[in-house]
Order: sequence, then C-alpha cells, then structure tokens
Amino acid sequence: MPNNHPDPLSATFSALADPTRRAILARLADGEATVTQIAAPFDMSLPGVSKHLRVLQRAGLIEQGRDAQWRPCRLDAEPLRDVAAWVGQYRRFWEESFDRLDDYLRELQAKENKRDNPNP
Repeated sequence: MPNNHPDPLSATFSALADPTRRAILARLADGEATVTQIAAPFDMSLPGVSKHLRVLQRAGLIEQGRDAQWRPCRLDAEPLRDVAAWVGQYRRFWEESFDRLDDYLRELQAKENKRDNPNP
C-alpha cells in the first residue's frame, strides 16, 4: 500500500486521528501484547484490528516482533515526541493568551471592587 503522507508527522497525525488506534496505543503503553490481546476489548474482527495495526506500524508508532507463532506488538513512542515538539511550538502563544486573559480578569475585578467600595 503506498504511503500517502509526505512526512512522518503527517503519518503520525493521520494514525492518531482514529479513536480505535489511540486506544490501541494506550493499551500498548502498558506493555507489549499480541494481536488477540489487543483485539479483545474491541467489537471488531481480527482482520479489522490488523488493519489498524498496519496503519500504526506504517506511522512508526508500533513495532511487531516474532516469538514463535506469536507476533507481539509494542509501542514505539518516538513519533509522539515529534508531535509533542510540534505542538510545543505553540505553547508560547497559549501562555501569552492566558496571561492576557489573567490581566483582563484582574482589571475587571479591580473595577468591580471600585464600584462596590467607592470610598477607599
């Protein structure tokens, strides 16, 4: 299957867009698991879960090993570090926005206090 994502970050975001895949990653954050173990809580077929696993694998979010007849999956969180770094670029924006909101709320509170207590 061709990779439709020009960069790893896009592939990661695309893989994370599905709630089932996010739930699979959450499960694998607790430790490796077989496909059958991963599939257990979902109301879908093993081939359906396997499709989700392939998407996660193409995005580099999971690795599948071989242990006799088992193919345990494990989380590879490195692509999530890239997501965190990208989102972190916007941290300053949010912090400044919250600082402005704090200033505005303090100003409103001061006006309210002056109105309620006109004689200092």
